[in-house]
Amino acid sequence: MIRRQQFARRVAGAAFVGAAAFAVATPAACAPAKLPAHGVPGTKYERTFIAVKPDGVQRGLVGNIIARFEAKGYKLVALKMVWPTKEMASKHYADLSSKPFFNGLTDFFSSGPIVAMVWEGDNAILGGRKMLGTTNPRDSEPGSIRGDLCVITGRNIIHGSDGPDSAEHEINMWFKPSEVNDHALAEAAWVYED
Repeated sequence: MIRRQQFARRVAGAAFVGAAAFAVATPAACAPAKLPAHGVPGTKYERTFIAVKPDGVQRGLVGNIIARFEAKGYKLVALKMVWPTKEMASKHYADLSSKPFFNGLTDFFSSGPIVAMVWEGDNAILGGRKMLGTTNPRDSEPGSIRGDLCVITGRNIIHGSDGPDSAEHEINMWFKPSEVNDHALAEAAWVYED
């Protein structure tokens, strides 16, 4: 608990505080989402969960990662910084519980704050995964987040949903429906034809 308080004091004056406040400052015009996490009914848009892991937060890569998703044309509909407990990390990675690296993975994921996000757009789940690159950064293409910004698997800075089921599970695990915003972006007409 002490290290969490120390970290909170350190970031209090950081530029990221404004972005973290976004999670609690919902404009009145943005009604809370009442949509399924896997997509927006009646459209081709889907939602995906992306988390900047503790190493990405500590290295100051949050802004870079957000900029890449925005430049692609995806819409940020939820964002918050949270320090996961070991229990939360175990629940998040429950599908990997039988793997030999599970304890190390959950220890690391709960070792510091993460930035949890929900992005929306056409093909956001698979498109987002492609932007991340492969789990092993050594195999990731240049231009991908992991290909450009990390070196080893154990410090691969980011997590993304790998399919509709995991997206729905992860979005619902990390966000309440009232924290996911359904809003229009002015530039959407410049990204999509419909």
